[in-house]
Amino acid sequence: MRKKVVLITGANGEMGHGLIQYLAENTDVNIVALDVTPLDKCLRPLCSTYIVGDILDQMLLGRLVVEHEIATIYHLASILSTKAEYNPETAHRINVEGTLNLLRLATEQSQWQGISVKFIYPSSIAAYGIPTLKEKSDAGSVTEEAYNHPTTMYGCNKLYCEHLGRYYNSYYRQLSADCGTNQTVDFRAIRFPGLISAETIPTGGTSDYGPELLHAAAKGEDYNCFVRPDTTLPFMVMPDAVKALVLLEDAPKNRLSQYVYNITSFSLSAQQIFDIVQKAFPEANIHFAVDECRQKIVDTWPEQVNDSAARRDWDWAPDYDCERSFNQYLIPAIKGRYSL
Repeated sequence: MRKKVVLITGANGEMGHGLIQYLAENTDVNIVALDVTPLDKCLRPLCSTYIVGDILDQMLLGRLVVEHEIATIYHLASILSTKAEYNPETAHRINVEGTLNLLRLATEQSQWQGISVKFIYPSSIAAYGIPTLKEKSDAGSVTEEAYNHPTTMYGCNKLYCEHLGRYYNSYYRQLSADCGTNQTVDFRAIRFPGLISAETIPTGGTSDYGPELLHAAAKGEDYNCFVRPDTTLPFMVMPDAVKALVLLEDAPKNRLSQYVYNITSFSLSAQQIFDIVQKAFPEANIHFAVDECRQKIVDTWPEQVNDSAARRDWDWAPDYDCERSFNQYLIPAIKGRYSL
């Protein structure tokens, strides 16, 4: 008999670590973890099954359907913004075709089970594209519908997959003879700000100057911050990101008024992050050395986002403001990580 499971793709990444640990500690769900690299040994006992494989592998996905009854998919696997710009076609295949494969799988599972599979999708502020710094300054707190003109392959992928999710949720095969009679996927997406984790090293995000700066300072390594000191973005620590995924998954469907939700915790300039880190690690050798190409990308992303819809529809609120994020989570945990 097939076992009911939660499937987590990209399980070995920053967010996957936190989500697996949270679900294992706070729920009794059976976790199937999928990643292209072997799952970290510390996570393996927390999962019912872990699979090394690719979301583009149709045979692997078929095996998942045969062996498991999937209740929820947390689709965390993706190629992030900086890496995607070096190989945009590969990024498109993984970020879009991989998501399409999983949406198809979720739809088939929903129809067979007679109940919608929840598809939880981490999107990004990279889905935005504000054309000028003046407009960015004047925009204030940006809503989900504004400035949806991304300038990166990653942002284009995320925005398109938001629309794919909406299609599979509400319009899938709308001209077929059985239109309106089959169960569809329950798609829910979060546009995350820059994420900072004390547990894992960042891997390829253009907003990663924040966590990179922090980890480099803790390790005593030189670091050249690739954006201007005045560059401001919304940020969030990983425990709040995991909390948001779980809250949205748990929210009653009839409370949700949209498919895609902004969330945020605090906005900081690179200079403010520098000052906090320098105070915590006085010996840190950190400088600003602007990479104009990466700076140009960051300049298109909002300084603040409006998360009022998430607060209204599924009671979103961060546990960590700026002070608590650094003083109670990031700095103590990173000092412990590097035995300082």
